[in-house]
Amino acid sequence: MVNRASGSFELTAFEPVETEQHEGASFGRIRITKTFTGGLSGRGEVRMLSVGDASGGPASYVAVEHVTGELDGRKGTFVLQHTAWDTTGVTIRVVPGTGAGELAGITGEFRLTIDESGTHTYVLEYQLG
Repeated sequence: MVNRASGSFELTAFEPVETEQHEGASFGRIRITKTFTGGLSGRGEVRMLSVGDASGGPASYVAVEHVTGELDGRKGTFVLQHTAWDTTGVTIRVVPGTGAGELAGITGEFRLTIDESGTHTYVLEYQLG
């Protein structure tokens, strides 16, 4: 059975750790902290690698995010893997085998939306195995 949790999240910290300039690209390593509310409540700790294009715009990023909290009444942790090409294609999935506590065995896909005002919302479709 596929479950669905939705809500919003806020970036509570965005810390550039390292940047490198190369011909045609700018590389970055960033730490991000998030607070989730809604069907998923808790905290996300992100480690991200990104690259910007020659004009400074976003080009691509990959990240892993350790989530700690409560999902539809179940407490535990799991890891999300992010892969994105510019701002048009983002894939975020639960990494199989990373669920712990009452979230052991979780799999699924996380979709995020950012509206015109900058509000971040999510839908997490998941299964517990």
